Amino acid sequence: MSGCGNIKPEATFPDPDEDKRYRNGSLLGGEGGFTLLGPRRADQDAQNAQGIGVNSFLWRASLDTLAFMPIVSADPFGGVILTDWYSPPETPNERFKVNLYILDRQLRADGVRVSVFRQQRTGTGPNGGDWRDSGVSTETASKLEDTVLTRARQMRIAQTADSR
Repeated sequence: MSGCGNIKPEATFPDPDEDKRYRNGSLLGGEGGFTLLGPRRADQDAQNAQGIGVNSFLWRASLDTLAFMPIVSADPFGGVILTDWYSPPETPNERFKVNLYILDRQLRADGVRVSVFRQQRTGTGPNGGDWRDSGVSTETASKLEDTVLTRARQMRIAQTADSR
């Protein structure tokens, strides 16, 4: 227990700018300085306090829209949702994969971008044939984007009505 009495307080510097650089981890100046090992502590604390990094309505609407597909990765801080391949029951010889990106913290029409990939099974080998890339209409991605945006607006309207 006697070793605990040797704890020293955190270092402070007589020069306020030097003290600020030390506390924020900046090498070349206070607020706008260069950081060597990641974000300044003040920036990191502010980022952690903000929660998810994208619009919450767009995020939830995206998850709702893609709920029928198996989700491989969902990053609420970066706004990225990646699905695994999904074969609709009515067309087992084709499968789809979606990459969805939420681009803004605001609920905006250009806040979502969707990429859709499609493959078709060819042949009837021992493994059921090979999957080959197929083209996807640009309308498919646009329709998914519109569906997400419509759902996000519905959620926002419902929340506004509930808060009254």
